[in-house]
Amino acid sequence: MSINPVNELSIPQRKFRVITYIDGYNFYFGMLSEAIKRGSKTEPSASYYRLMWLDLQGLATSLLLPSQELVGIKYFTSPISTSKGKQERQNSYLDALRTRPLIEIIFGRFQPDRKECDRCGHPAYHPQEKKTDVNIAVNLICDAIEDRYDTALLITGDSDLVPAVEAVKKLTPHKRIVVAFPPNRRSDELAAVSGGIPIRIWEPVLRKNRLQDVIKREGLPDIVCPHKYSGASGCTRSRPN
Repeated sequence: MSINPVNELSIPQRKFRVITYIDGYNFYFGMLSEAIKRGSKTEPSASYYRLMWLDLQGLATSLLLPSQELVGIKYFTSPISTSKGKQERQNSYLDALRTRPLIEIIFGRFQPDRKECDRCGHPAYHPQEKKTDVNIAVNLICDAIEDRYDTALLITGDSDLVPAVEAVKKLTPHKRIVVAFPPNRRSDELAAVSGGIPIRIWEPVLRKNRLQDVIKREGLPDIVCPHKYSGASGCTRSRPN
C-alpha cells in the first residue's frame, strides 16, 4: 500500500494573534485638531468630525496583515463629567463600541488640576485625565508576559508609553509591537523604540470604518449617532452643551 506524502499546503497555518491597544483621548484630540484645521475652532469641519463615530474593531481589522488575526481590542478612556452634552455623546459612543464583540473598555478618571490665571492670579481647576498611560502600560506588559498576543498594535502618539514598549521588548523579545499614529499625532521616540515602520491612519481608512447612524440592539433601545457626528451643516458649531 502506498502512502501519499502529506501535502504541506493543505495544513492550515496558525495566524499571529494581535491585540490592539487604543489611547482614546490621544485619538480623539488628534481627530479634533484635524477637524479644526479643516474648519475653524468655533466650527470644525463637519465632514471630518463625523468620522469620530468610528468602528474601532473595523479600523483595527483593516490594519492587519493577511497572516494576522485580531483577538482583542482594549480601548482606554475616562468618563466625561464636564457637560451634559459631552457626557451623552460619550455614552452613546461607548454603547456603540460595546456592540462590537472584541472591544473591552478600560476606564481611567479625570482629576481637577489646579492652575493659576496668568492675568489675575486666581486659581482655576481644569480636569486632567489620569491613569490612562498606566493602564495601557500595565495591560501591554501583562498581556505579553501571559502570552496573550504575538503582536501588539498600539494606537497612540504618546511618547510616555516608550518605557512600557521597552519593557515588553526586554521581557518578551519574541513579541512584536507595531505603532499606529492617529491623525495629527506622532512620536519619533515611540516609532524608534518599537523597532518597525509606524502606520499612519489616513482619512480613507476612517471613512471606510464609520459606524452606522442607527445601531439596533436586541431587547434594548437603538443607538442613534449624535447630531454632532452626523456631518449635517452647522452640526459642529459652538453652542452651549
